[in-house]
Amino acid sequence: MTEPDWTRFPGWRNVTRDQWESAQWQRVNCVKNVRQLRAVLGDTIDDICYDDLTADQATQATMSMLVPPQMLNTVVPDAPMTSDAFRADPIRRYMLPIASDRRTDWPSHPYATRDSLHEHDMWVAEGLTHRYPTKVLAELLSTCPQYCGHCTRMDLVGNSTPTVEKLKLTLKPVDRYDAHIAYLRAHPGVRDVVVSGGDVANVPWRNLESYLMRLLEIETVRDIRLATKALAGLPQHWLQPEVVEGLERVARTAARRGVNLAIHTHVNHVQSLTPLVARAAQTALEVGVRDVRNQGVLMRGVNATTADLLDLCFALQGETGILPYYFYMCDMIPNAEHWRVPVWQAQQLQHDMMGYLPGYATPRIVCDVPFVGKRWVHMLTGYDRERGISYWTKNYRTSIESADLAALERRYAYYDPIDTLSEAGRAWWARHDTQTAS
Repeated sequence: MTEPDWTRFPGWRNVTRDQWESAQWQRVNCVKNVRQLRAVLGDTIDDICYDDLTADQATQATMSMLVPPQMLNTVVPDAPMTSDAFRADPIRRYMLPIASDRRTDWPSHPYATRDSLHEHDMWVAEGLTHRYPTKVLAELLSTCPQYCGHCTRMDLVGNSTPTVEKLKLTLKPVDRYDAHIAYLRAHPGVRDVVVSGGDVANVPWRNLESYLMRLLEIETVRDIRLATKALAGLPQHWLQPEVVEGLERVARTAARRGVNLAIHTHVNHVQSLTPLVARAAQTALEVGVRDVRNQGVLMRGVNATTADLLDLCFALQGETGILPYYFYMCDMIPNAEHWRVPVWQAQQLQHDMMGYLPGYATPRIVCDVPFVGKRWVHMLTGYDRERGISYWTKNYRTSIESADLAALERRYAYYDPIDTLSEAGRAWWARHDTQTAS
């Protein structure tokens, strides 16, 4: 692995290594709009590309633009930057979506929703989702160091866009955290806490460490997972002395308590993996974090081939010290149909990856089925391939189903992208509205 040469971009021609490796410089110089992108890339791409980006931000984007220099530097890393190379690049496809990427026939599935997994419906306190019997998701804040176009939490995370007026967290952080801790103390059946957001890298370290230490005081909490795409998108953050030293204090305390402390990051393509990312992952392991694991998202045009997935997994496991863990199917949010893949293709990719990686480092491709949760892609109980409707069952009730006696008997539907169906399947969807489609 090599760190791509950031000075190849006109706007960064004079940026020093010390600047590049500074988390503060990275944050200050994030690209937040097309004007700033033009200042970095100059005329290496043409006006048509910039106009395409502008059009998407104005009419279809569910996430505002926010790309750290580290992430932007992995776009077209090994060849001259041109308009064609920019358009084709897998990192660009999900970090900087353009209007011409989106489908015009079915830009959104008829069943797409802002909160496709109903996480907000399952809040037991502000930002605390109790969806699984023994696990909770703790959203500490609603911002990230970077915004991915396919974000499953696009209803809450980031700034509002012309397409999406975002929900807002209303409590002060201290009150939100107090509510989380109180709930967990009162519910000893919860053993696993995913600390997320947003991204924990945007929580001031002193506040994050305090929250984690309070979790570690709860005897029944046995697993803590820190969710941060910044390990790959802003590794400079995780290499700051204050953060490294604080993470070591938390890891030592977790080890004494017998709690499994892990970092879960989000890498979708091998281009994102650089020596700085490897150093950040290795540093976390050296100070006592038990595991650093990757949860990618399966997306057309980014990584939905066996070769792309294996290249990524070999680099994660071999060069970076990050365990390939999950690839989620892209969720059914608005304007995401050009990214999503059908269940049958995910099944084929899982089949084709088997045998190449060590068993413990062979990632599972999972479908996060609304009201059900994560299911391996071969766990469906029925599949209408013509209409692209798969059916799934569940073995537990969520926090909103305690009175629903039929929840465990029901079959829950998940939908393939309509453009991937046969002509007959596409015609069927064209004839049916959402009230009759299921």
